[in-house]
Amino acid sequence: MSALIDSLGIAIEVLRVVFLVVAGAATAVCVVDWAVRTRRVSPFSGVARFFRRSVDPVLAPIERRVVRGGGLPSTAPWWALGAVVLSGILVLVALGFVRGQLAVLAAAMAMGGGRGITRVLVSWAVGIFQLALIVRVILSWVSVSPTSRWVRWAYVLTEPVLRPLRRVIPPIGIIDITPIVAYFLVWIISGFVLSAL
Repeated sequence: MSALIDSLGIAIEVLRVVFLVVAGAATAVCVVDWAVRTRRVSPFSGVARFFRRSVDPVLAPIERRVVRGGGLPSTAPWWALGAVVLSGILVLVALGFVRGQLAVLAAAMAMGGGRGITRVLVSWAVGIFQLALIVRVILSWVSVSPTSRWVRWAYVLTEPVLRPLRRVIPPIGIIDITPIVAYFLVWIISGFVLSAL
């Protein structure tokens, strides 16, 4: 078990570097493509022709979604860059979550008995709830229906906690801070519960 946890730790570190390099390269490509699209680079230059031939077909699906959403086609590179960065963050968070849960499972197995199983179940429940909160926060940035089969689970898990918090905690401007408050409340309460076990 510890070999698997160590392997995941190494994989996370390697992927962190890979995603950083990919994000840097994507940033460079997106900046140049944006410059070509906004005519900051001559549309008749070799760079512009190369980007229209090679990069624009890759960004075409993103551009269609941006235009359907009422955005400008010239912002497609920025949306693509955001998708690359967000994908990297999500992969790293997911692997970190799995690694943390495996570490909890290994510690519980070493502890043995009912206490160890209870600690694992509490830790997993808290981890899944916090993951659902993160999914909700990310989904609040994009327009995804709460009834979509891919995200419904996050709303079902978090709404019973967030609804009472919204009655007590008002939004700050247009920002609803109840997911952040719920995340830290659950983290603090789980710390007390796990230390009592």
